[in-house]
Amino acid sequence: MSASRALLSVSDKTGIADFGRALADRGWQLLSTGGTARTLRDAGLDVVDVADVTDHPEMMGGRVKTLHPAVHAGLLARRDRPSDMEELDAQGYAPIDLVAVNLYAFRETVRKPGVTLEEAMGKVDIGGPTMIRAAAKNHAAVTVVVDPSDYGEVLSALDAPDADEATAALRRRLAAKVFRHISSYDRAVADFLESRDGGIATFAVEAPTVATLRYGENPDQPATFHRMGEGEGIAGLEQLHGKALSYNNILDLDGALQSLAPFAYAERAAVCIVKHTTPCGLAVADSLEDAYRRALATDPVSSFGSAIAVNREVDAATAEALSQLFVECLVAPGFSEEALEILTRKKNVRLLRAPRIEEPVDGEPEDWHGTPDQLGTARFIACQGWRPDARSFRSVYGGVLVQQPPRPPFYGLGKPGWEVATEREPTPAEWDDLAFAWGAVYGVKSNAILLARSGRTLGIGAGQMSRVDSSIIAVRKAGDAGLDIEESVLASDAFFPFRDGVDAAAEAGVKAIVQPGGSIRDEEVVGAANEHGIAMVFTGRRLFRH
Repeated sequence: MSASRALLSVSDKTGIADFGRALADRGWQLLSTGGTARTLRDAGLDVVDVADVTDHPEMMGGRVKTLHPAVHAGLLARRDRPSDMEELDAQGYAPIDLVAVNLYAFRETVRKPGVTLEEAMGKVDIGGPTMIRAAAKNHAAVTVVVDPSDYGEVLSALDAPDADEATAALRRRLAAKVFRHISSYDRAVADFLESRDGGIATFAVEAPTVATLRYGENPDQPATFHRMGEGEGIAGLEQLHGKALSYNNILDLDGALQSLAPFAYAERAAVCIVKHTTPCGLAVADSLEDAYRRALATDPVSSFGSAIAVNREVDAATAEALSQLFVECLVAPGFSEEALEILTRKKNVRLLRAPRIEEPVDGEPEDWHGTPDQLGTARFIACQGWRPDARSFRSVYGGVLVQQPPRPPFYGLGKPGWEVATEREPTPAEWDDLAFAWGAVYGVKSNAILLARSGRTLGIGAGQMSRVDSSIIAVRKAGDAGLDIEESVLASDAFFPFRDGVDAAAEAGVKAIVQPGGSIRDEEVVGAANEHGIAMVFTGRRLFRH
């Protein structure tokens, strides 16, 4: 009996050499093309070029290479139908039993600014989808792999005592994955073409189930968690310890990472404490422990049962401080061994590690310099709040709202180019406080008012129908925590419609305000600031978060 044959031709070469070697060690013959063939040969493996199988050279720079009956008959031949196998043999062809193919990087290409139509169309895969579609159609006999993470499971199934029976369910599941993969790929191409003509792409979402949750917001509501994209955002977090995430945990983690996003590239340690999806404390400091203690001091009562996100590896000192508080979830770029030993003493706390993003995201800051680990995780955190090609979805009764997420106002990357609207300019210390406050108010629910000084929040007012009410709450929260708000700054996520908010801020001791501007009463509002000697800057950008 002839050896089993595997056709390997991948755009993402992650693990392909090891997978090819494992197949070769099991007696499989490897067929391949182009760059994948070179990768396999560089790993010391024997490879048969597809051109030798088809007896036809690649054409047009590789645009035509696998579109040939020698390939597709080998994939589609029904092993249990003698006439199929006789026809295959009569043409001198042989079965292909496994296909590992993933498609050209179309999405990554069209994310690049200024990409041309020709460049985009050059990344529309033809042979790849045709092969994996054929293999998936004939999954009763052919194993098809489009995701490198499935290589290990495929090898384990091949080693089972009855490999054909062991792989049957796996082949069926992998075939379903193929059709989802192709559908998503084709939608991305259609969306790009429609967008080039100013059209609005049809709303379509592929969201595989990640987990069935114990319940939703309340115990009487069934709920599931679905992944959007390729394991990005919350689905990309690695849980190291604790109970399974709940519906509300996931919402709070989303709020925590989104609120931390403006501080992703900060050269100082940053800690964001979130309760019910909105920050109740945020601070930066030279050490993570100090940042945590400063963030906690804003509202220690609300911090009970919170979700916390940090932009540095958790060390032992920070872990000891955190262990004194009941924390639902803690997400960080990493944890030292000592920190893990301390934090895992509590069996229920959920510890999650944020992955790295190796490649830069178009449009992200490039003038921040940290260690590779810090920068890689900063990209992940920043993308949680914003990515150029991302979309955020929100359900309403009878419909879905779709928008591009707002770009975080990144803190620590230089003096913002804002307009000074008042007679008095902010002092250098006030400029830094204003930049911090503007980043911190990004994650607060509207109407949002935030008081800050020296890289920490002092009081936060959120989610009120009136901006004045939010101001009152922010001042009261600071008082309840015993924090002095004299000489503080205030950030407002939207403009002040009347001067009353400025008057209230002045009475509380605020010395500088950052807000978008744009009200028909801006002149009146700025006049009030001048009366009180308050410096006010306009960002020209609103940060509503409903």
